Amino acid sequence: MSILNAAEIMELIPNRYPILFMDYVDELEPGKSIIATKNVTINEEFFQGHFPGNPVMPGVLIIESLAQAASILILKSEEFAGKTAYLGAINNAKFRQIVRPGDVLKLHVEMIKKKRNMGVVETFATVGEKKVCQAQLTFIVGATDQPKKLSKIYDF
Repeated sequence: MSILNAAEIMELIPNRYPILFMDYVDELEPGKSIIATKNVTINEEFFQGHFPGNPVMPGVLIIESLAQAASILILKSEEFAGKTAYLGAINNAKFRQIVRPGDVLKLHVEMIKKKRNMGVVETFATVGEKKVCQAQLTFIVGATDQPKKLSKIYDF
């Protein structure tokens, strides 16, 4: 049973095909934690070139998947509702295992800090019981209805 399906996810974050890397949200405690799922299929566009004959999900897209889950967590917090979360930093990223078509990628995110217009989360992704990636991500939250210069968004 999912808490949020793909249509509900798209109501919260601006990502769309081919850059939406989440199928549903399993668990959500606004402002605290989220677990979401990405079903990795051979039909993903990136497998055409990464790598032909040896399909491997790029590490940067695993991080992007975690960032999208983190965006939902942040934007479901009362103070950030209706805004957009921008990735500001990736720290201590580690890749531990290859992700291939057929894998079910579970995205785990825990909020560790919120301050004014930013948030810091600890993340990890698993396939089965194995941790495949981990990273600390920093987000800056800005308005969605008006463009801003990056210097104004990244004000912390």
